[in-house]
Amino acid sequence: MNCVDRSIYAAAQAIVEADTILITAGAGIGADSGLPDFRGNQGFWNLYPTYARQRLTFSDLANPMWFHAQPHRAWGFYGYRYNLYKNTVPHEGFGLLRQWQDSKPNPGFVVTSNVDGQFQKAGFYPDRIYECHGSIHYLQCLLNCREQIWPAGAMKIEVDQEQFLAIGDLPSCPYCGELARPNILMFGDAGWLSTRSDLQRYAYQRWRENAVKSKLAVIEIGAGFSLGTIRSLSQSLPAKLIRINPRDFKGPERVISIEMTALQAIHALDQALKSSCWFWGFSMSANRLS
Repeated sequence: MNCVDRSIYAAAQAIVEADTILITAGAGIGADSGLPDFRGNQGFWNLYPTYARQRLTFSDLANPMWFHAQPHRAWGFYGYRYNLYKNTVPHEGFGLLRQWQDSKPNPGFVVTSNVDGQFQKAGFYPDRIYECHGSIHYLQCLLNCREQIWPAGAMKIEVDQEQFLAIGDLPSCPYCGELARPNILMFGDAGWLSTRSDLQRYAYQRWRENAVKSKLAVIEIGAGFSLGTIRSLSQSLPAKLIRINPRDFKGPERVISIEMTALQAIHALDQALKSSCWFWGFSMSANRLS
């Protein structure tokens, strides 16, 4: 049995024995749905040659200053992402993760640094999701005139994909008429309204107080080193930690590391969970998750 097989079976055992499951996720979980993870400048520039020619990195563009200085550039960057996320169907691994959570006696939770809303689209309970960097599907006033957050709803943004500039009217604040921006935490962002995210965080903290009293398994997927929020949170819990990542899969000794993409690993785990495996002295029955 190779190292990958051992990791899959060890992870499956942790899932079977758990009373509740926390899913923590970075951008890598969406790669199998066709979403970019913006890993490194070169990877970002390969996807977006226009920005490469201008030598603008992801962190350069994910900055609120553009909404003040060049709003059509700002909404070209975020409008493209909004359209992409809105039109993307979550891969089937999301559904399997939800099944594993729902099979447990205690409700699970999701913590993600992603702003794409894919977990909600995949049917996870909205009141059990903590989006620590906000969501592109919600807006706020650039001037914070009333410190309000509202759903983007049927917002439409046309983007010139050659220049990555928004075309036509830009989203505006329904209260004062000034420019609106996504309710996302950006780099160097003193204007982000964290109210919605704070409420999610409070719900997560209440859930965590009970979860750590039971057998907890943490499944971390696609969280790299560039933004360490998710990895730090995953490792802070007194739980079995399953780390799924094709590159940044290593961790402390207690981490069960799976060197695969999200969908590859989820499929492998699902097969292990649906088979009877006695190698580690435990039985994993399909009836447990049927």
